[in-house]
Amino acid sequence: MKTYDVAVIGSGPGGYVAAIRCAQLGLKTAIIEKYNTLGGTCLNVGCIPSKALLDSSHHYYVATKHFATHGIEATGLAVNFEQMIARKNEVVSQTSGGINYLMDKNKIDLFQGIASFENATHIMITKSDGSIEKIEASKTIIATGSKPASLPFIKIDKKRVITSTEALSLTEIPKQLIIIGGGVIGLELGSVYSRLGSEVSVIEYMPNIIPGMDEMLSKELQRTLKKQGIKFFTSHKVTSVENKGKEVVVIADDKKGNPVEFKGDYTLVSVGRKPYTEGLGLQNAGVKVSDSGQIETNAHLQTNVTNIYAIGDVVKGAMLAHKAEEEGTMVAEIIAGQKPHIDYNLIPGVVYTWPEVAAVGKTEEQLKEAGTKYKSGTFAMRALGRARASMDIDGQIKVLADAETDEILGVHMIGARAADMIAEAVIAMEFRASSEDVARSSHAHPTYTEAFKEACLAVHDRSIHS
Repeated sequence: MKTYDVAVIGSGPGGYVAAIRCAQLGLKTAIIEKYNTLGGTCLNVGCIPSKALLDSSHHYYVATKHFATHGIEATGLAVNFEQMIARKNEVVSQTSGGINYLMDKNKIDLFQGIASFENATHIMITKSDGSIEKIEASKTIIATGSKPASLPFIKIDKKRVITSTEALSLTEIPKQLIIIGGGVIGLELGSVYSRLGSEVSVIEYMPNIIPGMDEMLSKELQRTLKKQGIKFFTSHKVTSVENKGKEVVVIADDKKGNPVEFKGDYTLVSVGRKPYTEGLGLQNAGVKVSDSGQIETNAHLQTNVTNIYAIGDVVKGAMLAHKAEEEGTMVAEIIAGQKPHIDYNLIPGVVYTWPEVAAVGKTEEQLKEAGTKYKSGTFAMRALGRARASMDIDGQIKVLADAETDEILGVHMIGARAADMIAEAVIAMEFRASSEDVARSSHAHPTYTEAFKEACLAVHDRSIHS
């Protein structure tokens, strides 16, 4: 029986980063993955393939809607959907191969199969041929991720009533796509198919889309996506979903309680995700799980069993790949005797629609609720030279700063390249910068990031271009 300092269960962003950091710190490390490819949900059926399709569909949308304005005459444009999916698959394959390379480079032993605890220090690995291999690990990191959630009355048939997994591998572009849930995943995939010609309807239970993000972002994103052709039905409660062969019928009650009927050839159920711990045998190791299915941990991501840790989507907090990566690094360093930390307030959230949405820190609603005195500054992207030159004028940036100290408390962006721009805000807040600090930092012209500087100037009513 092979023995290890650390065994990592799951090879998603959290798991493989944890394994690499453990190996870097001199720990003999194993990683266990039940699927044939490494990378978990994010790489195989999440972040990476969705970004590939978002990029491809964006190219087509720009070509059909904006080329003429740019002075580019193009005729006979058409979507080769099969090739689009093939390119997406190639991106996934290359990236997964890259993780295999990193495992070899860092001398991490890879086991393919389903991991299950025999006890707190012994793990059984059931392979695809039914054989079982047992390993011993002084420490174990659980990084098994999450899977799409549903509603009790909805039957996911994976043909017409689908999750994000199936939506990334359709063989045809839907004529009418009904999306249940106006969160990140639903809006990103809705954007893909809307750009390719689908009639997309989004049904959201809450009054706003992307609930939990700053209300400004929600309103601005809904306005711009509506302009792109997506229909929104907020404050609607779905009551039934029925697959009638080549048509799906969805019934939802509107805000007044009146039933509304929606028909489409596909329905995407996108109502969040839930932790995945099935088959892990947590009870054999004595690991506690909450009523919501999350593995319970302390501030060091240690379970009630002292040698077992858990990270990523199986523990509390936002289900984000980069959050899992930070947690994987932290746990590896804790095991090695170091004292790292994570400031969860500074984990950014991003929506990869176009315009992109990105945020870090507190929302205006949260500051009001907490009674925190703050100042705000906003800047519209349409006032930015670079945005006008690129025909990306939708969106704005809002900066929230402490009324007394001027420390930046939250930054909320919607606009072109917001996903990349948010990094500047994260760094500023990590070092507890004031809005004045950013306002006095030179930003290259013309760039999108000038909008962040202008919003910081606006906190003090000093914006130059608005």
